[in-house]
Amino acid sequence: MSRKRKRQSRILPSRESQISATTSTAKRIMGREFNPDYTYVINDLRRIGILAGSFFVVLVVLSFFLR
Repeated sequence: MSRKRKRQSRILPSRESQISATTSTAKRIMGREFNPDYTYVINDLRRIGILAGSFFVVLVVLSFFLR
C-alpha cells in the first residue's frame, strides 16, 4: 500500500501582476516582431488575374470562330 504525502501549498503571484506582465509582453512582441510579408500573395493574385484574363480572351476568340 502506498503512503500518502501532503502537498505543500505554493504562494501564487497576484492576478494583477500576471495580467500586467502578459499585456506588456504582448504589446512589446506585437510592436517589433509583427512584420508581414505579403509579396507571395501579390504574386499569386497577379498570376490568377493573368490566367483569368487570358481565359476570357480565349473564350471571346472562340465565340467568334464558332458562330
